[in-house]
Amino acid sequence: MTIDRLRRILTPVIVVAALVGVYLVVRGEGPEAARSFARAEAVPLLAASLAANVAGLVLAVHAWRVLLPGDHPIRGLYAAKVYFLGQLSKYVPGRVWGVLTHVAHGRAVGVPGSQMTSAYVLSLALTLLTGAAVSLAAAPVALPGHWMWLCLPALFFLASTLRPALVTRPVAAAARLARRPVATPPDGAVRRAVLLAVASWTASGLHLWFLVLALGAEPWGGLGAAVGGFALATVVSSLALIVPDGWGVRELTITAALATVLPAGPAAAAAIASRLVCVVAELGSAGLVLGWSRLRPAPAPAPTATPVTPATEPTPEPPPTGTGTPPDTNTGTAPAPPHGDPHAPHRLTPLGEARVHP
Repeated sequence: MTIDRLRRILTPVIVVAALVGVYLVVRGEGPEAARSFARAEAVPLLAASLAANVAGLVLAVHAWRVLLPGDHPIRGLYAAKVYFLGQLSKYVPGRVWGVLTHVAHGRAVGVPGSQMTSAYVLSLALTLLTGAAVSLAAAPVALPGHWMWLCLPALFFLASTLRPALVTRPVAAAARLARRPVATPPDGAVRRAVLLAVASWTASGLHLWFLVLALGAEPWGGLGAAVGGFALATVVSSLALIVPDGWGVRELTITAALATVLPAGPAAAAAIASRLVCVVAELGSAGLVLGWSRLRPAPAPAPTATPVTPATEPTPEPPPTGTGTPPDTNTGTAPAPPHGDPHAPHRLTPLGEARVHP
């Protein structure tokens, strides 16, 4: 049995098993939790949840964009378009559509495919690293009295932020082994990407916090469980390569994380509501960006300079004996020969010699 055939068999089995598990947890107290979301008092919290998730997506766009240093048109609206198209590709079977989308749109504006691939791979690695770091926020609630050992990975994260080579070098080495070498950006760009990714994870996790508040969880106790639990669930579901977008896996992980601050039924209801909020935020943001980009012209490709050979003044030939005018001893240059002299050299002017062609 080939790997592809095994994956096609296991994927629906795992997804269905995970969804059945969520259903078994939510069927008891789930309907009551759903009614809690329908209360008028919950509407502002639901709106805040959606806004927090959108803010997380915006920060994620910037975290990816700073890994593309240089002067090129991938910025602003076009950068958001490329990012969201890559995000939408996760709903398509297969794991290569995201990077192919980035490469195609980068080449369209003059950015080499190797640079787009490098940014994509490094962004993925930094996203997993920062997500794992933010997930430590759930440790004090999930492991009361036994979370001090988690200080070690926290210290590694701080060290990798100060010295990005601790992360970029292993990623580059793994890419070389896969015969897909990546070019690492400057350390300053990596640090900015890490800080923006942490901010993105925090904002995205707040959407789950607003949902657990709507279900009556204690505010400060639920903050760490929500932000850390969402980051942990997203990282775990991303590593479940055979499950499209981590369906079922993420919900089970969120349910387990929130079970420390909510009963099992409401915790599962919050996990399902989180999935709905994320899908609405992603599709809505992508639709808005793509619609807006259609109303504006596409950015022009980055101009490429044509190599220019500096123009040199030709050395004039000495005039024949008895003709012309002797050289000017004050300037050391020969004056122009008489008009119509066949021996007159062609004089070049510097004006217009160095020209950059778009």
